[in-house]
Amino acid sequence: MAVHRLGRHPMDTSGSGKTVQDVMHQGAECIGEHETLRVAAQMMRDLSVGALPICGDDDRLKGIITDRDIVIRCCAEGRDLEGTTAGELARGLVWVEARADVEEALQKMHKHQIKRVPVIDGHRIVGMVSEADLAKELPDAKLAEFVHRVYASA
Repeated sequence: MAVHRLGRHPMDTSGSGKTVQDVMHQGAECIGEHETLRVAAQMMRDLSVGALPICGDDDRLKGIITDRDIVIRCCAEGRDLEGTTAGELARGLVWVEARADVEEALQKMHKHQIKRVPVIDGHRIVGMVSEADLAKELPDAKLAEFVHRVYASA
């Protein structure tokens, strides 16, 4: 099993002064693009996560896969967990720079309708950040607006 261990909506977040790197989960583990979905599911279970970045043989980000992707795009379609690779289900190469501010990350996540995003520094993945991680940095006055935007369309 190839496991790669790597470095640990418009909102006004002025005043927080924090970057994505300040609030991200460091030490993201990638699934190799040639690994099976069974391996991906086992990694998610073992790491207690719902998403894994997919890295190529060059250790570069190729996409991301979620537990929902495995259920909807593999199991529900009758595909084989052992015969389908993470790379085949890789979707959306969306990431955020480690030095980006919280607002920029929220805007990108809102635009692409995603709840988690890999964090890149120097062309390498250094962590993952979720909307919940970023929401903790919103001033109280903006938190209600954030919750409404994220969950109103759910």
